[in-house]
Amino acid sequence: MNEGTNVDEIKATEDNTKPVKVLIIRFSSIGDIVLASPVIRCVKEQLPNAVVHFLSKKTFKAVTEANPYIDKFFYFSKDFNELIKELKKEKYDYIIDLHKNFRTQKIKHYLKAKSFTYKKESISKFLLTKLNINTMSGRHITERSLDTVAPLGIINDEKGLDYFIPSTINVSVADLPAPHQFGFIAIVIGASYHTKKLPIGKLQELCTFINYPIVLIGGKEDSNHGVEIAKIDPIKIYNACGKFSLNESAWLVKQSKLVISHDTGLQYIACAFNKKVLAIWGATSPKLDVEPYYGKSQLQYSTSPMYKNFIVPDLSCQPCSNFGSKKCPKGHFKCMKNQDVKLIADSAIKMLGINNKE
Repeated sequence: MNEGTNVDEIKATEDNTKPVKVLIIRFSSIGDIVLASPVIRCVKEQLPNAVVHFLSKKTFKAVTEANPYIDKFFYFSKDFNELIKELKKEKYDYIIDLHKNFRTQKIKHYLKAKSFTYKKESISKFLLTKLNINTMSGRHITERSLDTVAPLGIINDEKGLDYFIPSTINVSVADLPAPHQFGFIAIVIGASYHTKKLPIGKLQELCTFINYPIVLIGGKEDSNHGVEIAKIDPIKIYNACGKFSLNESAWLVKQSKLVISHDTGLQYIACAFNKKVLAIWGATSPKLDVEPYYGKSQLQYSTSPMYKNFIVPDLSCQPCSNFGSKKCPKGHFKCMKNQDVKLIADSAIKMLGINNKE
């Protein structure tokens, strides 16, 4: 919902000779910030004289630190009052709230600038995840984020998502094992919640079906699982979990031939790099309008689909959550345990057009 203004009022009061200061807010998470990245780019490029500031949580600094469309960064950690004090000094013309929670409401109240707020569809998400009643708009979260700034005259430039790796990141293909230096499939084994991840046994089975170098990507919390998965073939499978930072892991994704991923931030980073993606869904679902996203300009030279979703069919309990959970509410975890990993592997090989025979 957009508050207190409309596009005609904006055009009538615009002075094209002075800077227009804009604060864009998206506190978290990695994936959501990446999915909102077209808003940052389009505002910077399309709003005359735009000076773009961005506010997120300090823990997510790495996601946008190299973004060239952001002129100044603010990070929230613990002292909310100090944050408000600093933001007040900026005297913003517009606030673009892509998070919409209690804190962002307070920020808009204290800063008293014209604001534009993302429509969350919270009631529709509740109906879908709790009652299996789908009233979602069917409009992707990225497009709905762009709808938020439409009153400013901003349109979707169709360039897709953005992700920028800082120039200070010092990794190279030579850092990978020799078998992986000429190409590999990246499998992102991590996710923020248990119900968004394939069990270790299913990941091991998936890897056995792929006769191609594999790099496992995840955080430190995934490193032990990575060890267990890589044991089945230490030559073919390289466990990178916990060995690389977020931006270094993004670099690995960028070097890969194809990405197999749970619903997690690196899935959307892969889209930003125009990588083909096989998305595996458990507790969450594309029905929540969060599937892999590409701009039309990214797709114009592609002769085959860029992504494919893998969802266990005919589960009335799926999706069961907006974000995932620590355990399956029903106790059976069929949404992941029943995934056809042979089909996923075959799809990867077909997308790459390689010979999968031993």
